[in-house]
This record gives sequence, structure tokens and C-alpha cells, in this order.
Amino acid sequence: MKGRFLIIATVALLFPCVAQAGDYAPLDCAKAASPAEKAVCGNYALGQAEARMATLYGISMSLVAMGQRGNIGEAQQAWIKTREACGADTACLDKVYGERIGALDEVIRNIASHGPF
Repeated sequence: MKGRFLIIATVALLFPCVAQAGDYAPLDCAKAASPAEKAVCGNYALGQAEARMATLYGISMSLVAMGQRGNIGEAQQAWIKTREACGADTACLDKVYGERIGALDEVIRNIASHGPF
């Protein structure tokens, strides 16, 4: 368990720019156009969920084997469509962010326990 934490912590330290880009990376709140984007930008908890999800996505894409990056990217695009379907419904957005964060956490945990290494 300590080994997994050290791997994940090390990767998080190596990729701090992912969490710092924009207001709620990768969402540029100055350009928020859809009701979902505006709701995320207007809600602190959702903004934090966006930042966490973006960080986990970046870490996942950096850690997975080259052949799996397409799958994670496709899942992310499908998730964005799901998020957009929520519109401005903050309860729906909270739910879909929680689900995506959980899925990305699982990818990282799987890599930490089985690795591509």
C-alpha cells in the first residue's frame, strides 16, 4: 500500500502543471459556453471536482501503456457528452464527476498494483 502511494505521489509531483492550468483545468471559465460548463465554473465544489478529474486524467494518460491511451481518451470524450447532458443540474454534474473520478482512480490503482513496469 505504501508503495502505491509513493508511486502516485511521485507522479503527481512530476505533473503539477495539470492541476494549475486555467481556473478549473482544463475548463477555461472565461470561455465557458454550455450550461454544464457555466454550472461547473459557478460552483466551487464542482470546480474542484473538475480540477481533480483533469489531474487524474493527465496522470492516467501519462502512466498507461501506449495502446491503452486511446481507450482512456475515448472514455473521456464519452464522459464529456454525459457531463454536457446534465446541463446546469448540479446534482447530476456532481454524480457524473464522482463516477469519472472513481473510474480514473481505478485506472491509477490498477497501474500501481500491476503496473506497466
